[in-house]
Amino acid sequence: MMNIKNIAILFLIATVSLSCKEQNKSAQKPQTNTQEQTVFAKGKLITNDNFTGTVWLENLIQPDSINQNSVGSVTFEPGARSKWHTHPAGQILLAIDGVGYYQELGQPKKILRKGDSIKCPPDIPHWHGASSDTKFIQIAITGREKGETTWLEVVTDKEYSSPATSIF
Repeated sequence: MMNIKNIAILFLIATVSLSCKEQNKSAQKPQTNTQEQTVFAKGKLITNDNFTGTVWLENLIQPDSINQNSVGSVTFEPGARSKWHTHPAGQILLAIDGVGYYQELGQPKKILRKGDSIKCPPDIPHWHGASSDTKFIQIAITGREKGETTWLEVVTDKEYSSPATSIF
């Protein structure tokens, strides 16, 4: 025959047992995050003709009379790329996510991965963008003290599809 003490102990064991099962279920449930986690906001869709494919720009720093550098976070969807272009004061690219490409005129195309950096020399034609199957996010630091970017020709599919080498 069960007394009150035994019933209380059984109730306590059942409560603890069910509680543990619920905690285990929640621990096993995968965490879903529908928002993409990036360092900076994606920014605004670029709608000019200086890019092929879908490209987003978040302006982080505008040049001014004290510091003539502009800084932007650029997100290239897979296959997207800039036109050939030059910067009179050069440019620095910091790869922060995905897989991208960088190429100077007359040089092999280079693969850029998260953590890579490239110094684009002044007045050297080059282009950059995402690989064909992976988006690419870069921080572009561009000197403006000697003038604005000069946009050149579209990067052809043949140029874009050329073999690439790692930068290191």
